Amino acid sequence: MKKSLYILFIFFWTMPSGFAQLKTHTFEEAEKLSKENPKPFVIFINTSWCNYCKMMENSTFKNPEIISLLNSDFYFISLDAESKSDIHFNNHTFKFQPKGQNTGIHELATQLATIDSQVVYPTLTVLQSDFSIVFQKHSFLKAKELIIILEKLK
Repeated sequence: MKKSLYILFIFFWTMPSGFAQLKTHTFEEAEKLSKENPKPFVIFINTSWCNYCKMMENSTFKNPEIISLLNSDFYFISLDAESKSDIHFNNHTFKFQPKGQNTGIHELATQLATIDSQVVYPTLTVLQSDFSIVFQKHSFLKAKELIIILEKLK
């Protein structure tokens, strides 16, 4: 009994004091919440095979300042560009568009991640509460870079 209490004590003692989790919403949830409390949407468009996407997930989006900013001033949505699920957003239903055997891209990813006729991963897109695009960036963003962007957009 003493040993398990000691292990539990060590676990809580070593946990970071500012430990917080990033609130991730679906498009449907964010749209509903936005009606009551309008805030911009930050959408991270990624794929499972994108190394830079994974790096952002494991570094940029784990930064406590980023987590705090996103949780308080934005609705954060992570969109897998190869998701096969229909997404209902802004009075439209967006679907997966196959491009070949076991390949394709989601219509919503195409809408949100196309810059200069190209879709590149990762892409960060920010929508105002009226669903207009106010920011798009193709590339890996470090925490410091993203903090500057979010501060300007909030």
